[in-house]
Amino acid sequence: MGQQQLLLLVLGIVIVGLAVVVGIQAFSENQKKANADALVNDAIRIASDAQAWMLKPTAFGGGSNSCAATCDWTNATFPQLGYPVNGTGYTNLNGDFTIDGASTPTELVIVGTSAANGNQVTVTVTGTTPAGIDTQVDTDYSATS
Repeated sequence: MGQQQLLLLVLGIVIVGLAVVVGIQAFSENQKKANADALVNDAIRIASDAQAWMLKPTAFGGGSNSCAATCDWTNATFPQLGYPVNGTGYTNLNGDFTIDGASTPTELVIVGTSAANGNQVTVTVTGTTPAGIDTQVDTDYSATS
């Protein structure tokens, strides 16, 4: 082999190696974003179920629509909303969800965390309308912070 052919071979190997590294990084970033989207979807589903629970009469296992001026979310728990509890909250493939104990009676704070992907979603429910749901996403979450 001539010197020019060896140079082209080495150059080709370097280009393929760089392409593989860039592809792995792109896949990793896409996986993190997909997980954040899934956490948001799950947390909003839980918030929507909480709103439906609030609108149900107590006789049917609901929150008795105690939203005259503001809603009273004091008795809202995952079992009340129809979700199985695993440890301190609800867990699925996308992450772990808890109802924040710091919630005031007038708001329900649902926190979804995926420590593996570094994502955290906080959904605050204040009423029974679509405007009563507020979402915040933190994609730089660290379980140690």
